[in-house]
Amino acid sequence: MTLLTDTVTAVTAAPAPADAPSAPGRERIRRPLTIGRLTVDTPVMLAPMAGVTNMAFRVLCREFGALHSEDDGGLFPTEMVTTRALIEDHRESWRLLRMADRERPRSVQLYGVDPAVVARSVEMILERDGADHIDLNFGCPVPKVTRRGGGGVLPWKDELFTRILRAAVEAAGDVPVTLKTRKGVDDGHLTYRDAGLIAQEVGAAAITLHGRTVKEQYSGTADWTSIADLKQTVTDIPVLGNGDVWSAEDALRMMDETGADGVVVGRGCQGRPWLFADLAAGFSGSAERVRPGLGDVARILRRHAELLTEFYESEDRGVKDLRKHVAWYFKGYPVGGDMRRRLATMESLVDLDEKLSELDLTAPYPGADVEGPRGRTGHPRNATVPAGWMDTRELSDEHRARLHEAELDISGG
Repeated sequence: MTLLTDTVTAVTAAPAPADAPSAPGRERIRRPLTIGRLTVDTPVMLAPMAGVTNMAFRVLCREFGALHSEDDGGLFPTEMVTTRALIEDHRESWRLLRMADRERPRSVQLYGVDPAVVARSVEMILERDGADHIDLNFGCPVPKVTRRGGGGVLPWKDELFTRILRAAVEAAGDVPVTLKTRKGVDDGHLTYRDAGLIAQEVGAAAITLHGRTVKEQYSGTADWTSIADLKQTVTDIPVLGNGDVWSAEDALRMMDETGADGVVVGRGCQGRPWLFADLAAGFSGSAERVRPGLGDVARILRRHAELLTEFYESEDRGVKDLRKHVAWYFKGYPVGGDMRRRLATMESLVDLDEKLSELDLTAPYPGADVEGPRGRTGHPRNATVPAGWMDTRELSDEHRARLHEAELDISGG
């Protein structure tokens, strides 16, 4: 199925200025992204987002990315899955690793706090031939994770961080292992430079930096200068930048300003899987951008519902999962609050079809109202950490004894 002809209308944008990275006719300045033994045509990675980037959404993003790329337009990891849940054979955690036939290369993001558990989970995935690329999450800012020493505050314990990363690299063999982290716990406790040097030393294939601290959550503006700093610090492996990439132009500008080898896109694609078509076009030097009218968005939403039904093997679960996406898909479009509420309570595919038919499907692309920041933002707040966690970079016996709690009931973040 080709989304360009069957699902969405692509409109060629006005030519970019002659000195813009995406200007037609300018010599292509973007290189394919090489991570270990993998090379992708477009230097873009989808950021794993809990409850969002399951198989259904990844397939949509890949279909759009393929419109302007020799492959699917980047790397598309699974939602974050905890390593302990995998070795304990939790069915729902293994479901999160389910891939569609077209998903090649297959990227899996893992989260763990115990080197031995992380290593065994990697081995189990590879024994099942379940991944071509492993990404480790060291950036989650969620308090229920950080209050036990996990996520974005774990790199503060640099010896533990090193052991986890080395264990994953050794267990993976020739399958590339990458990691994603934040600047640090807060501006007084930065860890990204040390994390990058450690990653390089133990054989990681790349590192992604989100230009915010744990304290900043998703608030304010991402600090791209930290990405540039890391790129200058880490010279042997690719550095990818993450934070405030809302458009292809943002991605191109991030790479120009930071020297990063690629970009990681999260909230910017929520309700906008077509962003990956724009990214692939931008990195190929094309000014073509997808500008869907309301009818196109309705068809993409319907396609998403079908893919979710397939993923869950249940229409009921599929349409209920889609409810969270409604506000993102229709951001900026002429869809009133009452209709949005009705769509957010859809009960079946037939119910969805009936409600979509009431929309003005001839409404054009609204322009700026659709673009820019979306998704969660929040406000800065002090990172929630175990008592005494920030006193030293060494892991105490007390903290070690309770660290496993950071993996309990966590399947993403």
